Parts: sequence; structure tokens; C-alpha cells
Amino acid sequence: MELQNTVKEALNALYHHPDDTVRMQADRWLQDFQGTIDAWQVADNLLHDATSNLETLIFCSQTLRSKVQRDIEELPSSEAVRALQDSLNTLLKKFHKGPPKVRTQISIAVAALAVHVPAEDWGGGGIVSWLQDEMNSHPEYIPGFLELLTVLPEEVYNYKIAARPERRRRFEKELTSQMEVALSILTACLQINELKEKVLEAFASWLRLKHRIHGSVLASHPLVLTALSSLHSEILSEASVNVISELIHYSAAGSSGGAAVNMPLIQVIVPQIMNLKAQLTDSSKDEEDVKAIARLFADMGDSYVELIAAGSDESMVIVHALLEVASHPEFDIASMTFNFWHSLQLILTKRDSHISFGNEASAEAERNRRLLVFRSAYESLVSLVSFRVQYPRDYQDLSLEDLKEFKQTRYAVADVLIDAASVLGGDATLKILYTKLVEGVACCGNEHSEWRPAEAALFCIRAISNYVSVIEAEVMPQVMTLLPKLPQQPQLLQTVCLTVGAYSKWLDAASSDPSILASVLGMLTSGMGVSEDSAAAAALAFRHICDDCRKKLCGYLDGLYNVYRTAVNGEGCLKVSAEDSLHLVEALSMVITELPQDDAKKALEMLCLPVVTPLQEVINQGPEVLHKKHPRDLTVHIDRFAYIFRHVNHPEAVADAIQRLWPIFKAIFDIRAWDMRTMESLCRACKYAVRTSKRYMGITIGAILEEIQGLYQQHQQPCFLYLSSEVIKIFGSDPSCASYLQNLIEALFKRTTCLLTSIDEFTSRPDVADDCFLLASRCIRYCSQLFIPSPVFPSLVDCAMMGITVQHREASNSILTFLSDIFDLVKSCKGEEYLSLRDSVIIPRGASITRILIASLTGALPSSRLETVTYALLALTRAYRVQALEWAKVSVSLIPLTAVAEVERTRFLQALSDAASGADVNALMGPIEELSDVCRRNRTVQEIVKGALKPHELNVVPVS
Repeated sequence: MELQNTVKEALNALYHHPDDTVRMQADRWLQDFQGTIDAWQVADNLLHDATSNLETLIFCSQTLRSKVQRDIEELPSSEAVRALQDSLNTLLKKFHKGPPKVRTQISIAVAALAVHVPAEDWGGGGIVSWLQDEMNSHPEYIPGFLELLTVLPEEVYNYKIAARPERRRRFEKELTSQMEVALSILTACLQINELKEKVLEAFASWLRLKHRIHGSVLASHPLVLTALSSLHSEILSEASVNVISELIHYSAAGSSGGAAVNMPLIQVIVPQIMNLKAQLTDSSKDEEDVKAIARLFADMGDSYVELIAAGSDESMVIVHALLEVASHPEFDIASMTFNFWHSLQLILTKRDSHISFGNEASAEAERNRRLLVFRSAYESLVSLVSFRVQYPRDYQDLSLEDLKEFKQTRYAVADVLIDAASVLGGDATLKILYTKLVEGVACCGNEHSEWRPAEAALFCIRAISNYVSVIEAEVMPQVMTLLPKLPQQPQLLQTVCLTVGAYSKWLDAASSDPSILASVLGMLTSGMGVSEDSAAAAALAFRHICDDCRKKLCGYLDGLYNVYRTAVNGEGCLKVSAEDSLHLVEALSMVITELPQDDAKKALEMLCLPVVTPLQEVINQGPEVLHKKHPRDLTVHIDRFAYIFRHVNHPEAVADAIQRLWPIFKAIFDIRAWDMRTMESLCRACKYAVRTSKRYMGITIGAILEEIQGLYQQHQQPCFLYLSSEVIKIFGSDPSCASYLQNLIEALFKRTTCLLTSIDEFTSRPDVADDCFLLASRCIRYCSQLFIPSPVFPSLVDCAMMGITVQHREASNSILTFLSDIFDLVKSCKGEEYLSLRDSVIIPRGASITRILIASLTGALPSSRLETVTYALLALTRAYRVQALEWAKVSVSLIPLTAVAEVERTRFLQALSDAASGADVNALMGPIEELSDVCRRNRTVQEIVKGALKPHELNVVPVS
């Protein structure tokens, strides 16, 4: 009684106390209370208590539902479960008239209980037969029972219910076998007119089960006929729309035999939906009703797309109806058809879609016939969707949310245009859109100077750029001629620049006339001076054109360099941001790549000059000034070096550049080693220099390694490890670098293992852990001859064991990948030579590693890591076979049978045994996932498993 009163007081405080702090305390107390074992009795008592108010009833019904779903194993005996079953039945009757929220929660609780307890506990025939008997005996309680009948099939797929997988599968079979009984109950309930909507809701719910009722039976079923007739009532029935939607999906699903088997049902449904077509354009109809009707047409298109793709006269009637939906002024309604147009396009254009028509010539003839049949539909579609990308008149006043929605609309329309271009061909689609552009350009010249239609047409033309032939000579030259004549309105200019960039390959193929490229570069330079958005678009386009037209642009290098220098130095009126200037750096770098070696060296020097000058000036002012600089003042320049070294593909030239720049880089390393952002930027630049120059780096690589090796001892910057892993990848197998690399990895790993001495250290330094084990994996793959015999190898394995269960995703994945690479050592270069050394380290630790991995599978790591953990466990099993199976058997036997049943243990160990025998990994995932699910089914079980396996308490004893 005391607890019941406390619950009431807490609820009163939660809903009515004026102080926020008190309300938060009440909320926290109530949440904690729901997790206690006392919550069962208190919630049950208060639900039976006639004095409980609505707030109490809602809270207690939610609590009881949650307890039944997650914590049924807290009940001490089968008698307690039986008592709960009787109590819930009483409550279901008590609240049969409401309140609706309470009745729904009680219904879900009963359904959840049915998932847990076997069919025999409901009187032998299962819960559906029990329901039938109850409804016959107590017709006054039918509304409550009907809600239970509705939620029952939904609970089959509710994974909040902590049922064992085997029991869940059996429950689905129990319900499926009772399908006919359920439908007969619902058919009987149709006689009660005021329950018709509820009956149809329940019917829709049961249709989602994989029931395999033949289409010919459903075609004449009273429930189906009732739903179809309800489509034509004055007020459209939402439940009937749901039923028909489910029937459409069911009639086309492979699990039901597909459209061929269910043709009788399809022939009943389609004409009834087609009769609704006129309502799509009926202005008197409620918008929600129109949306519901459009949904049925869209469902029909999506489900019957294979039939429609045959291009028969009947299917074209559906296609024209879907075009009508696509023409609806409301985008939410029109866009319902977009998935259909995409699916149809895939069938029409994929060559293997027509294999069934015999030889290759017949298949190609059929493909061409279908493309011709649907040509006019896709031509209409282009016109119907292209106007939807037009900026609204009040675009400047749009909220951030509305602007985001508008952008999503444009992306969705772009996808539809791509579908159309795939069917019609890019050149044909371009012609349709060009007429829109000409109309838009005419609007720019009128008295209102309306730019929006031209911008919309250009957006569409840009969307299909990948589908327009590079030798298209009819429309694209005219488009390029029109672009410089358009007004310098910021949004329009932004789209002009992006369109020019999108057609860079066409420009390369078509621009035998140098004036076209000159005109385009002039447009882009102009775009850089109008607004930040147009400058960003122009810089991106600049990069695309320099990429695709790089050979032609070698002659324009002086002009390109002037634009680059002006933007990078922030001179003149260009509005290119520091971030967007990287596009220009990349653009010039790609053009320089096309130059001969000597010219490239000179051009690279020029490219580096505006970047190195500000850094040199800072360094010249002395260490104190360099130390105090904001990181952004340095990284803005260093990031440009990274882009230069990455994209100038002249290894010798880049090696010369990094050698000249090394004194500047070393000064920054020495003074700013404490600054993570600057170090990350500098290491990124060095990484790309190493990647491009490779063995041309000469003595500079030794200087870089010596620098980071020394600095890492004092400043444990993760990027030092990351840069080292790039060096290992390139120089790992080079015998001349062996002593350098041996010293490097031993120094770095020795320092890191001293840092990461507990799971708390892994949690507080996840980036160090991530990059350390990425480097270790690289060492296994590229220089196992240096790493495996090294004295740091055993201590790094111990360190990995300590950190496997770190919650940081990347760190955990890197550790697991490192362990997998050890177990898969035979796959790495020269790995076989070091198997005995590996085994001397792994075998003494094998039992502990296995136990930690099984603990990770069963709850120590989030379920999203399951695949990575499983791979590591299977790799261990493949490497150590019988030994690994013994380790796994011992670990699994620690978990009490209350948490994991013997059958679940056996299936898991059998999967590992199959893995040891070389079975396909994908075929073994089921039992492993099942063990994971069983051990995570509720908090109580998770605690039992964690307490049994103790992954954090395993003593990792160093092995001499």
C-alpha cells in the first residue's frame, strides 16, 4: 500500500507540480520503479483499484505491458504466470469500453504474454481459439477482444518482447495455423455495424502475416468484399484502404506464390481501384482522401510493376492513371509514384530482364518493343515533374526546415529525370528540357525579369548530364551559347556554374574551338565574384573542368594560376571560401599532372608559393608567435599542401617539394606538437606526400619518421600513428628501411601499451587506440617479418584483449580487426613463416580471448558490432580448430541455463565446429545471432551473462 501511494504521489508531482526539478525527480523515480520486481504487483493492484485516476491507469497499464514484454522471467513460477494471465483477462474485460489508451496497453500485454507462453496454456487451441470462446461467452466484451485480435499478429515481429527465438517462431506458426479461425471471428463481427472499421483494421493486421491463403479464396471473402465496397462510401474508410493496400502487397509477394497464383484476387482489386481515378482530380474531395486513393494507385504500380512492364493495353491504363497521380499539384501525392517509375525503368533497361524471351536477338527485340511502348509515358513524366524544382517566389523567407524540404524535392525530381533519361536516352530527354530552358530564358527578358523558370530548367539539364552523349551536337552548343546571356542573379548563376561543371566531359569532347573553354572559364571566374554560394559552385565546376579537360588546359596555365592565386590569397573581389579554395588547388594540381617532368617541377613551385609564403612569415616571427597562432591560421595553408601532394601525380616533383618544405614542416612539428588540429593537418599533408612520392622520398622519409617517433613519446597524437601506418604500407617490405621501421614500431607500440593499461584508458583515449591497432594491422599485412618477432607483439596482444569491449565503435573495430588479422596470419605476406611464433603468444591466451569475444557477442558490445566480433571469433576458430572449440565450450558453459538453454548452446557450438571445418561464414550467422539475441533479451539476463563471463575482470597475465 505504501508503494502504491508513493506511485500516485509521484504521478501527481509529474503531471501537476509547478517546479521543473520536482517533476524531473518524479519522472526519474517512476522510471526506476518500472524496473523493479515490485512494479508487477503495484501496477496490477492499481489497475484493479476503482479509485485510480486516468493518469495512474495509463502509467500502470504501460508498466504492466513493458514488464510482460521484457521481464516475464522475473515471475517466480508458472502459477504466477497463470495468475497474471487471469488478471490481464479480467482487466481486458474491465476496460473493454476504454479508456482507449489503457485498453490498448492491456491488449498488447496479453498479446506479449501469448508470445511467451505456449498454446496449451490458453486451453489447448491457442490464444485465437481462446478468444473465440471468450467472445461467444461474453459478447458484451467484444470491443476489447477485437483490439486484442488486432494487436496479436503485430506482436509476432515486435522484438521488444524478450522471447527466445525458438518460441517466437513457434508463436508465428500458431497464429498462422489459426488464420481461418481469426477471419471467421472477424467475419462474424461484421454484423455489428459500429465495429466495421475496427474489424477491417484487425483484418489488415492479420494480412501482414505470411498466411498463404489462396488468392481465389480471398477474392470472394466477405471481409475483402466489405473493404472494397467501403472504398466507395461518402467518407473514405482508412481501414478499408489499409486492407486493400495489404491485399495488393500480398497478391504480388513471392511468399504467397506471386501474381500468377493470385490473379483471381488481382482481377477483383484492380477494377475497383481504377474506378476511383476520377476522384484524384475531384476538387470537392478531402485532401487526405485523395492521398489515400493515390497511395492505392502507387501501391498497385509498385506491386504489379513486373506485369505492367509487359506493356499490354490493360497495363497502360494503370500507367496513365499513375501519370495522373504524378501530375497532382501536391508534391506529397505526386511523389508517391516516383518509386514505380524507377522500378519500371530498371526492368525496361536491364538486359537480363528479357532473357525469358529466348535467344539474344528475341530478347533485344522485346526490350526495344517495351521501350517504345513506354516512351510517351516517360516523355510526359519529364514535363510533369520538371516544374516542381522551381524556386518558390518567397524562397528568401523560407525557414531552414522548408529550405531543406525544397532541396529534398529537387533531389527526388532529379532521380525521376535520371529514370526518364535511362528509358528515353539522355539526348532525347535533353531536347524536352531545352524547350523549357528556352521558355525560361524568354521570361528572363520580360519586364519582370523572372529568373526562376530558367534556373529550374538548368537544374534539370544538369541532373541528366551523365546520360547525355559527349558527342551531342544539336542542343548542348545552344545551351552553352545561352548561359553567358543569363542575368547574374546569385541562385541562377550558381546553377549555371554547376551545370557547366556537370558537362565537363562534353566540353572536353566538343571544345575543338578554344573560345568555348575561354568563355566557360570566364563565366566561372565571374561566378566566383557574385556570392559565396555561386563562388562555391564555380570552384567545384572549375575542378571538374580541370579534371576532364586537363590536357587542353595546359595552355591556359597562366590564366588558371592567376585565378588560383587571387582566390588563395584572398585578393580582389572573389568570394571563394578557404574550404572551397581547395577545389581550385585540386584543379591546378590535375592540370600540372599533365605537364612534362621539368615543367611540372616549375609549375609545382609556383603552386606552392602562395601557400608557403604565409607559413614562412609566421615562422620568421619566432617560436613564440608560432606557438600562439590559432590552429585555423596554420591549417588553412597546410590543408592546401595536402591537396597539392595528393593530386600532383609527379612523384619526383612532389619529393623535391617536400624536401624543400621540410624545414618549415619541422618547425611546426617542433613548436605545435601539443596541438591536435595542426598535427592532424600536417600529418595528412605528409601522408599524401609519402603516398605520391613513394621511394623518391629519399632522406626526407627518415627525417619524418625520426620526428614523429620522438614527438610521440611526449605528445601522444593519434595522427602520428596514422602517418606511420601509411609509411608501413609503402615501405614495409623494403629491406633498406627495416631498421628505421623496426625502431619506429617498437617505440610507438611500447609507448602506447604504457598508456592503454585499463578499459578506462581505452575509453578516454579512443583515437589513440583506434590508430594504434590500425597501425598494428598494417604491420601484420606489410611487415610481419618485423612485427611478429618483435618484443612488443605479446604486450600489444595483451593490450588488445583489455580494450576489445571499449564502447567507441572505431576503436573497438580496429582492435577486433587486428585480432582477426593475427588469426588470419597465413593470408598476409610471408605470414606462414611466423605461425609458430604467433601460436606461442595466442595459445596461452586463447581461452581468455575466446571468453572476451563471446562476452562481446552476448552483450559486452552493442549488437551493431556483431558482424565484426563474429568474424574475429570465426577466424580464431578456423586457426585453432579443436582447441578453439574447447575454449568456446568452456566459456559458454559458464552461462547459466536460466539465460541460455542447452539447445541454444549446442547450435552455437555446432556453428563454430562447422566454421572450423571450413563452412561458409554466412551460413553460420543464424545460430550466432540467436545466441546474441537470447543473451540480450532483457536487463536481467544481460546482467546474468555479464556476471558469468566477467570480460573486464579476466586477468591478463603476460606470458614470458
